[in-house]
Amino acid sequence: MGVYYFAILFLGFFLILRAGLQAFKQGSIFKPRVFLYGVMGAALIGLSIFMFTPGSAEIVADLLGLAEN
Repeated sequence: MGVYYFAILFLGFFLILRAGLQAFKQGSIFKPRVFLYGVMGAALIGLSIFMFTPGSAEIVADLLGLAEN
């Protein structure tokens, strides 16, 4: 599972880098596409860091209703 978390992390870094390049090219960070890439990248980085923490699998299982009673 850690391989998938690293893939999500690198995808998030790629989106942040792409947002930075688009902002530099277009001259504004508040363009819809640039803003979307930045937010999506930050969300993916946050998700991957959360999933690397101990106990995160139980939290996700509880949220999805997959926990055994």
